Amino acid sequence: MGTPEQIKAYTRIPPFIEIMDSTLRDGEQTSGVSFLPHEKLMIARMLLSDINVDRVEVASARVSDGERDAVKMICRYAQQIGKLEKVEVLGFVDGRQSVDWIAECGCKVVNLLAKGSLKHCSRQLHKTVNEHISDIIDVVDYAGTKQMTVNLYLEDWSNGMKDSPEYVYGMLDVLTTRNIKRFMLPDTLGVLNPLQVIEYMRKMVKRYPSVHFDFHAHNDYDLAVSNSLAAVLSGAKALHVTVNGLGERCGNAPLSSVQVILKDQFHAKTSIREDRLNDISRLVEGYSGIAVAPNQPIVGENVFTQVAGVHADGDNKANLYSNALVPERFGRKREYALGKTSGKANIDRNLQELGLELTPEQARRVTQRITELGDRKEIVTQEDLPFIVSDVLKHNVPEDKVKLISYMVSSAYGLKPIASVKVEINGKQYEADAMGDGQYDAFVKALRKIYKNNLECSFPILENYSVTIPPGGRTDALVQTVITWRSGDKTIKTRGLDADQTEAAIKATFKMLNILEEQRC
Repeated sequence: MGTPEQIKAYTRIPPFIEIMDSTLRDGEQTSGVSFLPHEKLMIARMLLSDINVDRVEVASARVSDGERDAVKMICRYAQQIGKLEKVEVLGFVDGRQSVDWIAECGCKVVNLLAKGSLKHCSRQLHKTVNEHISDIIDVVDYAGTKQMTVNLYLEDWSNGMKDSPEYVYGMLDVLTTRNIKRFMLPDTLGVLNPLQVIEYMRKMVKRYPSVHFDFHAHNDYDLAVSNSLAAVLSGAKALHVTVNGLGERCGNAPLSSVQVILKDQFHAKTSIREDRLNDISRLVEGYSGIAVAPNQPIVGENVFTQVAGVHADGDNKANLYSNALVPERFGRKREYALGKTSGKANIDRNLQELGLELTPEQARRVTQRITELGDRKEIVTQEDLPFIVSDVLKHNVPEDKVKLISYMVSSAYGLKPIASVKVEINGKQYEADAMGDGQYDAFVKALRKIYKNNLECSFPILENYSVTIPPGGRTDALVQTVITWRSGDKTIKTRGLDADQTEAAIKATFKMLNILEEQRC
């Protein structure tokens, strides 16, 4: 294709690309996803203030009272920070109803949904193009009396350009003369490929050179990101995205992927703050209940984890396996996983980070044990490494400084669980009781009491808690609990394995406490 500079010379990349995030509207059409009003507010706050998107589409008009509450809260917040004009709501060609609903919520921008193909206009609305245009103009003019900005969606535009381009042009010939700020061109059914996007978008830009066009991609053929890029190369001035690629059917173009490709491959400018992309991904993952795939570019759990030993060796020597997607750019760090393909270089990197030094023979024996664990599909974290070293080499290492002496957890229907815990820390025993929302929560709260009241120490914050049956296991197999903790600016991930979920979590917790105690010393 040529260099980015050569491509720019033959295409029409605008100097700045607007990013409109539709997670709270189109993303919420993902099967099983429904955000509560306060969740919508939290996501919108981060998108507007931390991620710095140019626009955010937050709801569809007239859907529910919950949607109304959410839009009102988001608009109040946006007005407080001077970004009310960045909040948009989808409206319909329904006379005054959508416009009034949106205006009553305090929103100033309506994204009006019109038909972008003759098939949709004639078979769904049962109207002629002139009748539909007349209805659209009525809504646009009424929105003007409310001092509202109107953007126009041409739903099914992709099939419109394929099957009825004269219909699309007939619509725009009239509507581009009206008070419409942006024309938004969706590939509603995700049927286009990049070559078609280039062809159709160039026709639009050539015929209407002064019009601002957005492109809205769907991922049915796994081409949403490629098609978004093709649209920008052909003159589109804005792209629609969602966090984690949420959306109907196969989803929309993911915010993180679109951002890095625009910046790295084509030097296009956007407003996005990349160092918070992982944070918004985690927030939306939690609220939506839709897990991010471990290998999802930019935001997946494993995308900055090297497993193969040859890669770690290359990084040790000259960063041979690094590219522009460095983890620090996204507020993350590179990790070197421990498994059957790790090799000596990978293990050496982890040992160095922990401050552990081994002889070549000792390192060989540790590598052999990690390979054995990998063959059994066990997860080995960096925090497990000192324990593996101690086990394999049979060092006379000091005993754990933090020990569980005894504990009791009780639960009853209708009552919160209660935990009684006795621990030994550096030779002294302490006891505490606590209630919690679950058995493990009660156990941790009792530990927090001991650390706060007896030791005057802070207790790490639990960031993530996952429970799995090790691959290949059955429902009665061992339970694997992996817990991520944050202590100050450090992140610790520990693992416990047991037949009982709570017991596995307790084992992971005491691994973490001993790691911290060693670091203090």
